[in-house]
Amino acid sequence: MPPKRVVIVAGGELSVDYLAVLDEEDYIIGADRGAMFLVSHGYSPDISVGDFDSVSSEAFEVIEAGSKRVITCDAIDKDLIDSEMALELALEQQPQSILLLGVTGTRLDHTLAGIQMMTRALEQGVACSAMNTHNYVTLISSRADITERGYTYVSLLPLTPEVTGITLHGFQYPLTDATLKLGHSLGISNKLIAPSGTVSIRSGHLLIIQSKD
Repeated sequence: MPPKRVVIVAGGELSVDYLAVLDEEDYIIGADRGAMFLVSHGYSPDISVGDFDSVSSEAFEVIEAGSKRVITCDAIDKDLIDSEMALELALEQQPQSILLLGVTGTRLDHTLAGIQMMTRALEQGVACSAMNTHNYVTLISSRADITERGYTYVSLLPLTPEVTGITLHGFQYPLTDATLKLGHSLGISNKLIAPSGTVSIRSGHLLIIQSKD
């Protein structure tokens, strides 16, 4: 039976607070340094994947011993970054949803790649979100229910040149059949005024970013 959720833990910004969102029914994939993070905190990844160039040989032995399966690749002769390889493996499991942890950090290129690769899941009909200490990001092409999750702001950013038919319910600044274009900031820093709200769109890909300072 396919797992309900796959959680990918990559090698970017990592925090022990992330462990609180893991469930025993999750299918867990550790990407490179993210695999070491999981094993060192007592978790046994279903798959550990990557070139493992960010861990020592001793640490890699620990990862091998603590993982159910390990997939390695050459650090130079590869086409995908470690987190994208993990995403491909996650999609093979045909889950209902995917949660990305550790895909953001000091490397802006890796952060943007981690956000943009969420479209791969969306195109296959799999809900995909990414989380770090200050942000929870969801990518939609139709509708989403939004709860506070401990974040203060809710911002909307188009990931396609244009997102149309944007309608918000339960927000301080409602929208009805609005359009957002790439590069415009109209959707920044909204707030929920109810325990939950809804965001629906007619066309395009929309990032919903819940954040706190």
